[in-house]
Amino acid sequence: MKDTLRFELNNVPVELTLDRERMVLSVLRSDLGLTGAKLGCGEGHCGACTILVNNTPVRSCMFPISYVNGKNVTTIEGLARSGNLHPLQTAFIKHDALQCGFCTPGMILHAYGLLHKNRQPTRGEIIQSMDKNLCRCGSYVRIVEAIQTASREMEGVK
Repeated sequence: MKDTLRFELNNVPVELTLDRERMVLSVLRSDLGLTGAKLGCGEGHCGACTILVNNTPVRSCMFPISYVNGKNVTTIEGLARSGNLHPLQTAFIKHDALQCGFCTPGMILHAYGLLHKNRQPTRGEIIQSMDKNLCRCGSYVRIVEAIQTASREMEGVK
């Protein structure tokens, strides 16, 4: 059944009329052309499809588009501001934490959610939080280092 849904996507109001049971990931990629979130496992285990809903990491392959109605959605495409990369994006580049890049958008957005809640996480807290995001290239050490760097660079930034 089609419904009209309204939400904010990367700071832009969006209104769509579509089947409210379609998965968020499918709508982002197919209808809106935002391909940063990837279909990995399709079961919410790998994290490649991670987006932010009200600044909380969400597996977009697991939720119907009706879930985001009235909410704020951020994809990797919307993380940079005014042409400037977010400190997490810069840190991932600096630490070469993005080998093939398939998992990178999900990793960055999951890390954003962590840093949104805890501005100064310990190494152990980073590892625990990121544990369910899979990197097939094994860049975990560099990913943790990138998050630590971004945390330090984001001090005092809202």
